[in-house]
Amino acid sequence: MAGLEERAGWLIDLYADPRDDLVVWILAEDGARLRLHQPFPITFYAAGPAADLRELWRFLQSDPAPLHLARGERHDLFAGRAIPVLAVRVACPADLGPVFHRAAERFPDLTYYDADITLSLRYAAVTGAFSLSFCRVAYEPSGRLREIESLGTPWELDPPALPLRILAVEPDVNPSHAPPQRLTVCCGNHTYSLDLRPERPLLLNLRGLLREHDPDLLLTTWGDTWLLPELMRLSCEHRLPLPLNRDPCRGVIRKEEKVYFSYGQVIHRGQQVHLAGRWHIDRANAMLWGDYGLEGIFELARITGLPVQTVARTSPGTGISSMQILTALRQGVLVPWHKQQTEDSRSAMDLFYADQGGLVYQPLIGLHRDVAGIDFVSMYPSIMVHYNISPETVGADRPGAEEIPELHMRVDRSHPGLVPLTLKPLLEKRIELKHRIAGLPAWNPQRKRYAAWASAYKWLLVTCFGYLGYKNARFGRIEAHQAVTAYGRETLLLAKEAAEEQGFTVLHLYVDGMWVKRPGASQVADFQPLLDRIAEVTRLPIALDGVYRWVAFLPSRRDARMPVANRYFGVFQDGSLKTRGIDSRRLDTPPFISRVQMAMLELLAGAEDAGALPAKLPGALGLLRRAAADLRAGRIPVADCVVTQKLSRTLEEFRSASPAARALAQLGAAGKSLRPGQRVRFLYIRGDQRVHAWDLPDTPPPEALDHERYLTLLLRAASNILQPLGLEEAVLRDWVLGGAVYLGLPGCWRLEDGLDPGVGLGLLPPPQNLPLPILGDTGWLPEESVRAGRD
Repeated sequence: MAGLEERAGWLIDLYADPRDDLVVWILAEDGARLRLHQPFPITFYAAGPAADLRELWRFLQSDPAPLHLARGERHDLFAGRAIPVLAVRVACPADLGPVFHRAAERFPDLTYYDADITLSLRYAAVTGAFSLSFCRVAYEPSGRLREIESLGTPWELDPPALPLRILAVEPDVNPSHAPPQRLTVCCGNHTYSLDLRPERPLLLNLRGLLREHDPDLLLTTWGDTWLLPELMRLSCEHRLPLPLNRDPCRGVIRKEEKVYFSYGQVIHRGQQVHLAGRWHIDRANAMLWGDYGLEGIFELARITGLPVQTVARTSPGTGISSMQILTALRQGVLVPWHKQQTEDSRSAMDLFYADQGGLVYQPLIGLHRDVAGIDFVSMYPSIMVHYNISPETVGADRPGAEEIPELHMRVDRSHPGLVPLTLKPLLEKRIELKHRIAGLPAWNPQRKRYAAWASAYKWLLVTCFGYLGYKNARFGRIEAHQAVTAYGRETLLLAKEAAEEQGFTVLHLYVDGMWVKRPGASQVADFQPLLDRIAEVTRLPIALDGVYRWVAFLPSRRDARMPVANRYFGVFQDGSLKTRGIDSRRLDTPPFISRVQMAMLELLAGAEDAGALPAKLPGALGLLRRAAADLRAGRIPVADCVVTQKLSRTLEEFRSASPAARALAQLGAAGKSLRPGQRVRFLYIRGDQRVHAWDLPDTPPPEALDHERYLTLLLRAASNILQPLGLEEAVLRDWVLGGAVYLGLPGCWRLEDGLDPGVGLGLLPPPQNLPLPILGDTGWLPEESVRAGRD
């Protein structure tokens, strides 16, 4: 196009600006960083009585912002038809918020749509250019953007690699524990160490590094909650501006911390610092950084349409909600500002059948060999797509609608619903990723990238089910949520029947997975006919999680007769471990206890089959005894004894002086405060205080630790994994704290045969021919007897 420059590059940022309407940042293929601008009018809608809409029209005609008003019709998903609306088009995106809030405050009884949608989602819906998309842009020499065209889709498996410049900054210690003394700054192959004092040289050095490297991403640790606020304070105090933003015309955006309640938990989100023209991501404040890291964040930005800095800090629920909003915008469906719909009236009996949730078949307690773990691939999202579950399709009594199992409702499957349209490409891409991961060797770097993406998708797909029934979700409806669980229960029952028809024993069912065994079935091929049959009868994707050499289903701590649905561990045929619900999976377990438990499990995992487990017990018990000796001798670092617990209330709301409450009170006395949803860290110590808050300035010596309390926790963790082998906590305590030496078990080990169902591997009276060397009447002898025997 004559007079225009053209370039290809990646869309990395966009935001509203009163001077330039919409600012768009492009990281060009040739390395240039382009700040472009373009007009981008935005429309929101109001619906209600015609007289009220006329009043709103007259009110907005006198608004100082340039507006265009028009009457029309738009499709409302819940009404199932087009409804009359007043369209309010705002010329400058920066004026949208003020105009809308003036209208909503003056006319609160009207229903508003498309009023608070993230700018990047609107831009993606209108132009097709989404966050991090590779685009072709045409612009005037003045920087006015005339054309933008996305050259790819969010569903590509190999998008062009993003040539980012990253500047990483990290203090030497956690600021909540102790005052940092220096910063480590890394950019490419360069690493710098900067002292925090004196302050002026620090600011000068950081300013120079930002200007020299001009990073696209400022990657920090504790950058939201401490580092950047502290640097901005010092910059203001010393009157030395820091070029944190790439756009010099913009200020740094700070968002306050918040506390909210979600899925039975109190969640705390720290304050945030967002930059313009470049990104800031705080690893310590990023959502699920430990699961999928930077690669996962970038992929989430692509598929959700959210800005990188936003998606890094928001929950997967916000991601799936954004994807639904983007689908609605592209389909011409109104996005409600506040959802107005309520649950349909039903009888108590109907509610009883509808609100049953997922199916759980309690496991058979004990140790089992040659067990197949079978999982439905993203069961609930797959049900939504396969059965077309969406707010507008459930309860639609149209010709050809299908009866939902157990519910007195029907679902229309004639036209794809909004939720299935959103989920289908996500499901297909995740399945393809899993195929690619399975075909790549462990050393291939692409495997790690794909695994991060798959993990990010997993969280989106897990959350989409909850959002379907969430009362504040834009497109949530409880009847659709209940329809999914009804189909889920039916699906799992069909799978159970298919397994039993083929002679398998079903050990456990848990919402979307099952564990089965059959005499003679120990290889993957032995279970393939079952997988084929389940896929045939359920019409949903199924996968073999793996074949366990052995797996142990654990009982309740309070009652050994009661199973626990999601508390087990096992070893696959390749030697890899899978654990759920044990101490090493809990965040409140001291790190050294988690390591000891996992070391014991890894040692047990070396057994070729369940019958070889007894030979591994002496080594596992030796690990336990050495850990106990190290603890008593003060050889365990104090930092490895820290207990971490999430706060669910303020200090004033605690009714008893629990360890967490004591630690919180100590922090308050030292001038430090924690809010619900944050984690309090403490040590168990001897003396009247009993605990010592870890984030106090002083750290107690190892000899001050309450060794007996930690020994109790250690023995409990060990007994949780050794109990299926017949070793209770009391026995372990006698061995670890007494003077006994383990020589063997007082009987023979036998697996399953002759035992009650679910007992698995247990202890039987000693027969004439003992498979294990035993000395004396028991397997426990004092050390003196052992020495005498050796002599």
